[in-house]
Parts: sequence; C-alpha cells; structure tokens
Amino acid sequence: MRVRNESLAAPNVSMEARRLRVAFYSHDTMGLGHLRRNLLVANALASSPLRPIPLLIAGVREATAFAMPPGTDCLILPALRKSSTGLYEARSLDVSIADIIALRARVIRGALEAFEPDVLIVDNVPRGALRELESALQHLRKAGRTRCVLGLRDVIDEPAAVKIEWSRLDNEDAIRDFYDEVWAYSDPTVYNLVREYRFSEELASKVRFTGYLDQRARFGLFNEDDVCPLAAHGLRAGEYVLCTLGGGQDGASLAEAFALAELPADMAGVILAGPYMPKDFLLRLRRLASANARMQVLEFFAEPAHFMRGAAKVIMMGGYNSACEALSFEKPMLIAPRVKPRQEQMIRAQALRAMGLADLLWPEQLCPDALSRWLSQDQPRPEVHGRIDFNGLSVLTAMFERRASGPTPEVRSGVA
Repeated sequence: MRVRNESLAAPNVSMEARRLRVAFYSHDTMGLGHLRRNLLVANALASSPLRPIPLLIAGVREATAFAMPPGTDCLILPALRKSSTGLYEARSLDVSIADIIALRARVIRGALEAFEPDVLIVDNVPRGALRELESALQHLRKAGRTRCVLGLRDVIDEPAAVKIEWSRLDNEDAIRDFYDEVWAYSDPTVYNLVREYRFSEELASKVRFTGYLDQRARFGLFNEDDVCPLAAHGLRAGEYVLCTLGGGQDGASLAEAFALAELPADMAGVILAGPYMPKDFLLRLRRLASANARMQVLEFFAEPAHFMRGAAKVIMMGGYNSACEALSFEKPMLIAPRVKPRQEQMIRAQALRAMGLADLLWPEQLCPDALSRWLSQDQPRPEVHGRIDFNGLSVLTAMFERRASGPTPEVRSGVA
C-alpha cells in the first residue's frame, strides 16, 4: 500500500464546522515517559491557533494525575508491563497476555472509530504493543480521514538490536503503509537515528527532526505557584541533590547507592522513587534513608519537573524525559543508565558525555562511594541552549499548522 503525502488535516473538512481532532497513543509499559512526552506535545498543539481537540490513549492509570490542557481527556487502557527480559505481561489484570492485548486492541479501535481524529500521533511503536494498533491503523487508512504520525525519541536501542526487532515486527512496512510522517523529537547532532539505524531511503524521507522537547514548557500546564511541592517537603531551590528513577521498577540499585552516599555538607538529598518501584524495596529504601536526616524518599509526583528545576545537581538513570529535563534546566548531571532490556539509556549517556553535557557512571561502577565522589566535585552548569536544538515544541506546532492549512513546512529531512 502506498501512502499519499497530503495535508495532515483531513480533506474537504470545514475548519469552521469542525475543529481538528488529534489522538495520541502511548503503550506505557516501562514507566511514564511515553505518556509524558505525548502530553507535552498535546499541550503545545492544543495551545496553537488551530486549537485542536486532543484525546490521549494511555496505558497507565497514573495518567489521570497529570494536568492536561483545557478540553483534553484521557482514555486509560488496562495496563501492561515489560519485564527485564523484554516480555510483556498484564500489570494488574489477572488475565493472559493474549486476552489483555485483545481487550486493549478493541478498546483502541472503538475509541478511534468514534472519535474520528484528523491526526493520530503514535509514540515509539509503529504497530503498538504486540501489534495492538494493527486493526485500528487498518481501519483509519481505509476510512481515509486520519493522517498518522509516528513520534520517535532520540535513541531507540543499539543499531543491531533495532535491525533485528524492526525486521521481526515489520516496522518499516508498517511505517510505509500507515504513516504519513515520522517526527524525531531530537537533534541529529546528538544522535542521528536515520544514519545510525540505516533507515531505507523511503523511510528516511518521512523523518523530520524537530529538535528536542523543551521541558520548561510543562509549567504552562498549571499554576505553578499553587502546586510547587518544594516548600511542603522542606526544600529550597539550589539546596538539594535529586536522584530520579523514572517509573522506578528497575531503579533499585541506583536508589540504594544514593541513599547510602555521602551528601555535601550544605545539601539535602531527594529520591524520586517512581510509582512502579516494588513496595518491599520502597520500604527498605525508606529505612535506609531514615538514617540520614537530610535524605528523603518521595514516591510519585505528577510533575517531577518541579524538583528538577530546583535541584543543584541531578543523578538519574537516563531516560529521554529525565535527560531532557536536566538539559532543559541546564543541570549538572550524572547518568547511571539502565542497560536491560535496551541499551537506549547507555547510548544517550555516551552521546551527552561526548558533548561534555553529562557524566557517565558505568553499571559495574555503581556504588555509594562513586556517587559520593561525584557529589563532592564542583561541576559547572552545562551550556545547553544554543548547542542543542530544543525548539521541538514550536517546530511541531508550526508543522501542524502549516500541514493543516497548506504547504509542507521546511523541516530538516532525515536523509543522511
């Protein structure tokens, strides 16, 4: 099937009679990164002059805790999780993986049939988790109203693994058959996924590098003076070190090392454990932290960017959103990356270290003493803006507006 390269707005639809509708899909199996990325893009598009109506389709119940743009709502799917070996399973519902995927697939298709989006933006997985989007994508293509976009982070995995996985899942065929564009939320000077993954010429022609997504825009979603949590936890900006673990389900080693590390004399320590940290380890972590009056463990906040903005230094695992937040606020950061089931975080950490924007701690080096040594050193504030393109949100808005009203925007092609 050949995809027509047309406006993202559906043809022959009156803008006065019907506002544009945009649906977002995220499978959300390892943490909250996919959802938070979609939410940031949704807010940018909803704030544009076209004022499209966003509907988020998400795989985690925590989605309801996030502030959303006016007129936006979220459909929550029964949750999946991915094990350390990369296998999917139901997170809570006591059913087989086949049953939960069948249920999610029917819910997704039913929602998209009823909502009739003009644009569908899919995060990261072209066919959805275990192909759960396949039926919906086929329906949307046949109906002919919806323009489909695949959104990709800067790094997927190591090239050899991507080649194997994408071949097994027929991802290039899916992109050719179902998607009009691929939006890479990154700057190719950091990591050029088109070149590194050797995308075919046809696929590369659909890729648009937008620039990274500036996380400072998250504060436009709410009245920050009313919800800023620092004071409630006895924290002052610039006087604490933050250790953030993403979703938390595989952050135990880093959390324990940080809880036992020696903090600088004038600094407090904050661990953002994440909603998926196992409860038994969370209790252990709280006991470890209780030995230090300046250390505290916080389980979940809908907007962790508050803590990132106020931190003097940041230690993290290295997911896309956490790294983007630290870069957006130009924080000295140490990345102790996850290396299973993907090498994504390690590749990102190495790229940022090569640019002098982050320090890297290899998994075998992770221990309290290593973190203590890093914390005791003076790290200059990195100069990020001006070196890395962080205009992704404004570029996305411009692309959306131009596509909806006329000619294709001039955006950097992914052809290497």
